[in-house]
Amino acid sequence: MDFRLTEDQRALRRGVRELLDRRFGRDALRAAVDGGGPAGAVLDRGLWRELGAAGFFALRLPEAAGGVGLGLPEAVLLFEEAGRALLPGPLIATHLAAGEVPGAEDGSVVVTAVDPSGLVEWLDAADVVLGDAAGAVPVRSVDPLTPLHRAGTAAAPAAVHEVSLLTAAEQLGSAARTTELAVAHARTREQFGQPIGGFQAVKHLCAQMLVRTEVARVAVYAAAVTGDPVEIAGARLLADEAATACARDCLQVHGGMGFTWEADVHLHLKRAWVRAERGLSGAAAEELVAGAL
Repeated sequence: MDFRLTEDQRALRRGVRELLDRRFGRDALRAAVDGGGPAGAVLDRGLWRELGAAGFFALRLPEAAGGVGLGLPEAVLLFEEAGRALLPGPLIATHLAAGEVPGAEDGSVVVTAVDPSGLVEWLDAADVVLGDAAGAVPVRSVDPLTPLHRAGTAAAPAAVHEVSLLTAAEQLGSAARTTELAVAHARTREQFGQPIGGFQAVKHLCAQMLVRTEVARVAVYAAAVTGDPVEIAGARLLADEAATACARDCLQVHGGMGFTWEADVHLHLKRAWVRAERGLSGAAAEELVAGAL
């Protein structure tokens, strides 16, 4: 079995990154974070429709049904880029609803879903809610770009493994991005007359970040090819750890400035915490892997 990306897959990833860099680059990210207002974060419907036009939501629908006709490995590449850019919104729920909820595939309809944990992301912005969200109450979200409600009844774990894999892909993208941010800062920030990347302790932090990210990448890509629930659970555990630990180490590399609101590092850490509550819980993933062993 060949796990290497094909040229078409690499081109797909480049295309998505270029779209997100153009449409949701750092300036747009900071504007979304700082401009939420009293009602909280606002979903960019124009961006949502543009994602739909690019095939983000219809990626796995057959071409005969108006989709792109690709598979789970390609979807993982898209969600990895979304995680890298901290793209907000109920992306996974809308992607999974394509073909079932009219309008989800082209981005004209925003779909959210009640998670098995009972959490609902972007409830107020959604046109369609899958699951019973009656009586859901708002809860304070640590992530400024992920408004949350908690439903009285947790949803049945429909498509929980696909949700977990795509979430793992987002976590992987975030881990890769914080590794990039740490390395870039270590190369340019100087102390005692030299870049801090020349100090052994900083080198070790950056090396550990890279190792965590690449181990998670292998697991996520492999699970996308096999679709095996146990491998998905293992990949999810590795990706959650990579996203949170790399964000923490990135904070350390940045020093005191990393903890400021102006830095982006805290946004990756907060999003990683929120994502870790989605789909398979850490305990459930551990039990699944342990049972298989």
